[in-house]
Amino acid sequence: MIFITAKFRVLPEHADDWPAITRDFTAATRAEPGCLWFDWSRSLDDPNEYVLVEAFRDDEAGAAHVQSDHFKQAQQTLPPHLAETPRIVNTTIAQDDWSELGEMAVKNA
Repeated sequence: MIFITAKFRVLPEHADDWPAITRDFTAATRAEPGCLWFDWSRSLDDPNEYVLVEAFRDDEAGAAHVQSDHFKQAQQTLPPHLAETPRIVNTTIAQDDWSELGEMAVKNA
């Protein structure tokens, strides 16, 4: 799978509205057949920073994502809300879902 983590520094005046600003893009991406997950989190240290964790089935799914109409639309509509160019880690890994963190295993009753 293609595993991507990206940090988005949002302009302070748009930070609280970021979930609404990205809502349509997020919903459309999650509906892509090759999208495994597409999850936003807000930084605990910087209220103007959002972290996106996303995964796509394979290279074909990743290519379909960046060629989609909703991605092209996001390229136009999201940057005006940003304080800087997002930073990204993008890699391919040999798994297709989350693994358990065995060091913090929860024993079920």
